[in-house]
Order: sequence, then structure tokens, then C-alpha cells
Amino acid sequence: MHLVPVNIDSILLKQPLPFALMDKDGVLLAKKNYVIGSRKDLEEISQRGGGLFIDVADSEAHHRAYVDRLHGLVRDGKALGEIADTKISPNMLNVRAAAAADAPPDWLDLQAQGNTLLLDRNPVQFLERLERVQATLSSCAHRNPDGALFALVYLAGTETRMYSATHSMLVSLTCGLTAREILKWPKELEVLLCKAALTMNLSLTALQDQLAAQVDPPTAVQLQAIDEHPVKSAEMLSAMGITDVTWLQAVREHHIQMPGPLEGRTTAQQFVRLMQRADMFADRLAPKAGRAPLAPAAAMQACYFDENRQMDEAGAALIKAVGIYQPGSFVRLATDEVAVVIKRGRTTTTPRVAVLINRSGMPTIEYTIRETSLRDFRIVASLPHRDVKVKINLERLLPLTAVPDRSW
Repeated sequence: MHLVPVNIDSILLKQPLPFALMDKDGVLLAKKNYVIGSRKDLEEISQRGGGLFIDVADSEAHHRAYVDRLHGLVRDGKALGEIADTKISPNMLNVRAAAAADAPPDWLDLQAQGNTLLLDRNPVQFLERLERVQATLSSCAHRNPDGALFALVYLAGTETRMYSATHSMLVSLTCGLTAREILKWPKELEVLLCKAALTMNLSLTALQDQLAAQVDPPTAVQLQAIDEHPVKSAEMLSAMGITDVTWLQAVREHHIQMPGPLEGRTTAQQFVRLMQRADMFADRLAPKAGRAPLAPAAAMQACYFDENRQMDEAGAALIKAVGIYQPGSFVRLATDEVAVVIKRGRTTTTPRVAVLINRSGMPTIEYTIRETSLRDFRIVASLPHRDVKVKINLERLLPLTAVPDRSW
């Protein structure tokens, strides 16, 4: 059992606990489904145990409880500052990194950090959180890009809450990978592009989350907010201390469509085009109450053609970076097995996959690895996340994304 600390503010009161609470030595403080009646009782439990800890295997349940708390604060009309300061587990990533230097990050916790970042309006806290989230994303993208893609593509395709944060993180990640691996941009431009992508919808965060859960078409007021958000987001960034001209211009102009080659454009204009293509992919991948998502391969292929139905250079670069079948997406093989992509391949259409459902239609107990470059295991279809009725365990699958090619 590996224990990680949780913040006392992330525990819901007067509701059954979705996980057991323990002290730092693993001694049980409150069993699963126990109801803590008051803040005073919770504080006494925490003091008695020298803090609150959970088994890392329960991190997803903890994350869901945290999301429920955030939504409760929103429903109760709490101030944005209080919502932004509600922490899930501030030391979760550090503790896990100390426990195992090569362990994957807690993506559910990072997703929550991204959500807090985009709700923040305090200049000092915003800048600190922005640096922390961007640095963590960058570290993940450099250390294990397939794992980072797996986590965010899967979360973007299945998570209907915290849509705006997950969307922004996926756009930032894919833009960064394209800049580094395909366009060979210097690190300083890659980092700047990632920050611009992460913050381009800053003024639209709450509305994006609302629209993702809204069945009806956007109202006239909502459409106006959507039209105005690039300029408002740039203004908010400027007010919070961002002075980089390229960053601000890219955010301000990220809805201006300019088809054509990247060559001859300013740096900000190149940023804009990459952000638009990645934004299109992430948006079409995500589930929304009023619209079914596309299969990941279809969402990616839509980026290949520009507004004039010509090959788009930025879209093509994005496809080369992340693949037609990205880690975290589902596919059907020629064997009639259903698998999840765990690693990009030598070509954009031949990734490595892990079988989730065998040819008899039964979920697998142990994951079987397939190389889709082999004819017998070639991919015959990309599947929308909603069509695969198997629950993914990120803790089990993410390590497979880091295994070198010659290990199988």
C-alpha cells in the first residue's frame, strides 16, 4: 500500500466517504462509507492521525469527491477566490515523485490543478500556478510524451466536468509536442506556445464548462461571450502581469482564421494556427451534452484540411506529432479485438495497443500487447470513447506507455 496525503478541505462532510482515511503509518482513521458529521470531527480525526492519507489506489475516488465539492461550491454561489483555493492534495505529486522517481504523475490531481488555475483571478497566485502547471506538463511531455497524451486524450474523451481545464491542457500538450518534435522550434518558443495555448480561453472557463453540460444551443448572450473571449482573455492576462507581446497577440487573435503555409507568418501568427488546429481536435474529441464526440481518428483527420479544403501545414504537423490514432484512444483490430492505444508507432497509423476486449467480446483480465504494424493486428476502425464499455485504470495502463519498443 502506498499512501498519499489529502487536503482536509477536499473531504466532503455528511456524506459517505468514497475511500478509507488513514494516518501516515497506514492505521485506519475512518473506514470507507463512514459519515463525518462536522468540520470539528474531521479536524479531530486529522489531528489524531497527524494528517489525512489515502491509498494511492483510491486517488480516482478522491478526485471525484473533490470535483463534487467544487460543483457544490459553484451551486452555492461561493466566491471564485474560495473555489480556486479549494485544494485537492497540494503535495500529491511531490510525495509520489519522492516515492518513485520514474512514477507517472497523478493526472487527476494535475487536471484539478489546471481547473484551479483557470478559475484564479489573483495575479500572484495565478502566475505561480501557471508556472507550476506548465512546468509539470512540460516535464511529462519530455519524460514520457506517450503517457502524457494517453492521460489527456482519455480524460478529454471521457470527462464531462472540468471540460475547459482538460481541453486547455490537451491543446497545450499537443502544440508543444508539434513544436518540439516536428517543427524543431527552440525550447523558449515551445514553452511560450504552451503557455499561450493553456491560457487562450481564460475568460471563458466557467462558460465552457457550462456549455459542455448544456443540451440547448448557446444563447445570444453566450454567443457574444464566445466571440469576445479572445480579446478579454488577453486583457485579463495583461492585467495579471503578462507582458510578452507574442503570447498576448496569439491569445487575442486565436480565432482569426488564416489558411496557408506557416512560412512568412509572424511567430504569433504561427502560434495561432497551431493552437487552432489543436483546439479543433480537442473540441471534437470531447463529449458534450448537446453533441456526440467524434472518434479520435476522425477528430484528428479533420485538422488536416484548412478552410479552403487544402492540406493545412499546421494540421499535418500536428498529425505527425500525435498520430492518427493517439495514445488514450480506442481502436478495433483485424482480429476483432478492441484495444486502447498506449504508444505512438513508427508511422501515424501503426501504434502499439493493449487489448481490452477479446474477440469473443469479453473484457481481458491481463492486457495483451499488439503491434499494429503487423498485418494480422492492423487497425480497422477508430472507436469513440462512448462505444467502449470498459473502465480504464490509469494506474495500470500508464506504465505501459513508458516501455521501450524492444521490450515486448
